[in-house]
Amino acid sequence: MAAGETQLYAKVSNKLKGRSTPLLLEPLLAMGFPVHTALKALAATGRKTAEEALVWLHDHGNDPSLDDPIPQEYALFLCPTGPLLEKLQEFWRESKRQCAKNRAHEVFPHVTLCDFFTCEDQRVECLYEALKRAGDRLLGSFPTAVPLALHSSISYLGFFVNGSPADVIREFAMTFATEASLLADCSVKPCTKQLHLTLAHKFYPHHQRTLEQLARAIPLGHSCQWTAALYSRDMRFVHYQTLRALFQYKPQNVDELTLSPGDYIFVDPTQQDEASEGWVIGISQRTGCRGFLPENYTDRASESDTWVKHRMYTFSLATDLNSRKDSEASSRCSGEFLPQTARSLSSLQALQATVSRKSVLVVRHGERVDQIFGKSWLQQCSTPDGKYYRPDLNFPCSLPRRSRGIKDFENDPPLSSCGIFQSRIAGDALLDSGIRISSVFASPALRCVQTAKLILEELKLEKKIKIRVEPGIFEWTKWEAGKTTPTLMSLEELKEANFNIDTDYRSLPWACASVKKIKRKENGSW
Repeated sequence: MAAGETQLYAKVSNKLKGRSTPLLLEPLLAMGFPVHTALKALAATGRKTAEEALVWLHDHGNDPSLDDPIPQEYALFLCPTGPLLEKLQEFWRESKRQCAKNRAHEVFPHVTLCDFFTCEDQRVECLYEALKRAGDRLLGSFPTAVPLALHSSISYLGFFVNGSPADVIREFAMTFATEASLLADCSVKPCTKQLHLTLAHKFYPHHQRTLEQLARAIPLGHSCQWTAALYSRDMRFVHYQTLRALFQYKPQNVDELTLSPGDYIFVDPTQQDEASEGWVIGISQRTGCRGFLPENYTDRASESDTWVKHRMYTFSLATDLNSRKDSEASSRCSGEFLPQTARSLSSLQALQATVSRKSVLVVRHGERVDQIFGKSWLQQCSTPDGKYYRPDLNFPCSLPRRSRGIKDFENDPPLSSCGIFQSRIAGDALLDSGIRISSVFASPALRCVQTAKLILEELKLEKKIKIRVEPGIFEWTKWEAGKTTPTLMSLEELKEANFNIDTDYRSLPWACASVKKIKRKENGSW
């Protein structure tokens, strides 16, 4: 950890004060996550849903900074919407195409109301209340139209906000800063200078004329509904470059990062001495892990691409307070202000019940033929020349081909017809329950692979999810007598028998030892 981060850690590590448990926090705590990491996940995802925070926690399972109580930085912006925003975005694209990228392209069109400040994770909801109070107080006096005047210099181009509308907007910013200080114990500095919406900044002087022409083409007569938006960013990476992954990359070495399209990577240009040509060292925003990555798999992203939008307050005189409250339920999709207290306890209890089931499901295989027909079952269904036939309806219709013939089925028996039925019923029950399956691991025993396949078929996932054969969960010493492991079907034989096997999966070296330890503890039962 850098010296600056160490000082910051020491400054905030002892400030977690006792508060009532917010509703969004309850399901995460019920799953066993510590309070400080759960709060960190909620703050990093904008405190929208517990599901998003849960995904963040899972992705950051190997994040070395997960327990560091370094808070997010927050800022308040006044943002245009509707036709004016569309014209400004068009200017962004055209100015970048004609005059190359400049500093203004790093952030979306906005007027800064309060510059970045820190807020402890457990007090973030107080910022939302401060935003709502400030908005409600100034709603009646907020200007119906915000006049924009073009201003140009050798290194800056933008719109200035002047007159009484600017005074009202500054008053709103100061009200928010005051409320945030009282409610969230934050030191917020509101903008008291010239309010401006930057169009271009730090561009080449010979591009000034072209940029001015593009700016004058922006029609300012469009009506615009303005919103006050609260954003956050990770303060550790303020001076880093941001890259966006364009392609998937699977690490070839332990010190490399996994990349998925759309991942953002923070790169410190001053810390690239260890990287070879064509490679960079970065930190994944999605996982928090640090490692090497191929630079040609990425492209430069904008600074604000990694910012998180928390809440918005929309200024509209045409909408009274009652209708604002009535529309809160549907406003989250569009990102408008919605207090977290609007979430019902029943919905959170349902969420808690859902995520609590999102764990490991242990399924016993279906009925096996030797349990019904005894150890001599193979003699009952094989001809003198070693071919299989079905002497009873509870025998399976057929057996898969094995390289060493039918004899190997003796200690690796298949499911009976009843066992096949049981497996399908289990899959059907899982389908009705709504449980979503993401991965399937099975013992290499034929009966277990069959059970997994039949369950996946009932779930309509037999083509989407491959079965990972894991020897570590194979149990054989209790039922079969013998001192050697039975001969099992190879992965190639299983695939030939139409089992959707993941041939790329490799068994974890600790799996066998861990499972054996569990079995000893449970007296040999599974």
